[in-house]
Amino acid sequence: MDPADATAVAQQRDELVAAVRDHAGQVAYQLARLEGGDYGQADIETDRGEWTVKYEGGDLEYLRFSPSRGSDTYVISTKQPPEPEPLAAALADYDAFVEGFNNYVASLDGVLDDVSTEFPEIATTDGVVAERDRVLGRIREICDQIARELQRYEGGDYGTFTSRIQGTRWELKWDTDGASYLRVGGSNGLYLLSQYEPPSAADIREYAPQFADFVDAYNDHVDELESDLGIVEL
Repeated sequence: MDPADATAVAQQRDELVAAVRDHAGQVAYQLARLEGGDYGQADIETDRGEWTVKYEGGDLEYLRFSPSRGSDTYVISTKQPPEPEPLAAALADYDAFVEGFNNYVASLDGVLDDVSTEFPEIATTDGVVAERDRVLGRIREICDQIARELQRYEGGDYGTFTSRIQGTRWELKWDTDGASYLRVGGSNGLYLLSQYEPPSAADIREYAPQFADFVDAYNDHVDELESDLGIVEL
């Protein structure tokens, strides 16, 4: 006896799956718009079970039917297509799934109608930014001056000056253009000056008063250098 030819059944199954993929793909697209994300899923309950729609990038990833009794059927998936009998059982409930989705969308109609768009005025940060720039600008000016003095004394194209202020390490790195950065607290510390974003207003408030001690430490350093040279006789 020759084996039966399953081509016709498989072809019919594939045509049904393709049609469902196109139709349920519209559900996935609408869900993606509604949820406002690139991926997600939704569960729709019917009298016969529960449908799960999962989407990614607005495209349908899978459509699963979980009957009240029996095993799940992946009507649409990235793997092999379903068997004909489970597919037929699932599709018998497909209209109820679409109706459930439509009812869900309808339940949201008008939910935002009473939401006001009269929002409070937004406080401007102009004053804080101006004060931050003023303080950092003065710190930058002084650090550039220190950098030029250190370059005159030490020579070379770059160098550092470090000091401990109230137990915390401060480091000024300089190059031919002036101060490269002023860092507080070691390699993982806070950059008061850098080529990147400025520190927060709270950090500036904490460390700006200590900057005067850093300048005093530099001046003491210069005094020590002059004292050392003062005893040299030629």
